[in-house]
Amino acid sequence: MERAIRELKIDVALPEAVISTEYLMAGNGPPLVFLHGIADSAHTWQWVIPALARNYRIFAPSFPGFGLSDKPAVPYSPEFFTRFVLAFVDAIGLPRACFAGNSIGGLVAMRLFLSAPARVSGLALIGSAGLGRAVSMTMRLLSLPGMRKFATVWFRTRLGARLWESLLTALLIACHSPSGWRERLHRMARMPGYLEAVTAATASAVNLRGQREILLDQLSKLTVPTLVLWGERDRIVPVRHAQAAVARLVQGRLEVLPDCGHLPQVEQPNRVADILGGFLKRADRFQVG
Repeated sequence: MERAIRELKIDVALPEAVISTEYLMAGNGPPLVFLHGIADSAHTWQWVIPALARNYRIFAPSFPGFGLSDKPAVPYSPEFFTRFVLAFVDAIGLPRACFAGNSIGGLVAMRLFLSAPARVSGLALIGSAGLGRAVSMTMRLLSLPGMRKFATVWFRTRLGARLWESLLTALLIACHSPSGWRERLHRMARMPGYLEAVTAATASAVNLRGQREILLDQLSKLTVPTLVLWGERDRIVPVRHAQAAVARLVQGRLEVLPDCGHLPQVEQPNRVADILGGFLKRADRFQVG
């Protein structure tokens, strides 16, 4: 990881608990907050941050339950994560920022604007949840009570954690994962509370029919500049969700990356940094928080 990226902790107070929260910080300039997806952590952004930190002040928290953040017994739902993000930006003193979210982080970013539009100057939705019903069968099965129980026991074992690492990589990455990616998945699988958070967050967002919360009818309310960025070979949520979303956005822009899966920030970080940087420069309403 680049030395310019600082790894920090801060206490974030919520009604359910005071959560010691891991976050990454780097750079100077207008604020940009990164939000990761289920089964991931703040470190998913480590390959994108250095290039963007030249022009932006970047914050990337690990949601409760993930990374080195506390893993309390709380409802790991999109609504809970939205409240957490608001409390987090209050804790670090950000009145307004651009938010870039991957997967459920994209859903949380949209919910954040809909609940507190004055806090959001721009949005980047990267392989975002909440834009259509379709989702991978693996996610649907993981939402079942029996599968949740099995996953929290088996994938924490040494052998199970290796299988978790392999399964997630096959599901999330189309062509290439950087050095250290798989080992990080293995370490997280063995952390107490992590798999419980993964399965609870999955069940809150997905059932056998697909994604629970669809915001397509709300997209016309997203009046800030919005980038929709997708991997063409995304195995979690199909690229047609991106196309449907952009058609409904007031200030939407679509970028589809060939030979890329559900985590463009991991698989094609240089391209993602270029696209995000260009988008932020062109966003007329992007303001310093």
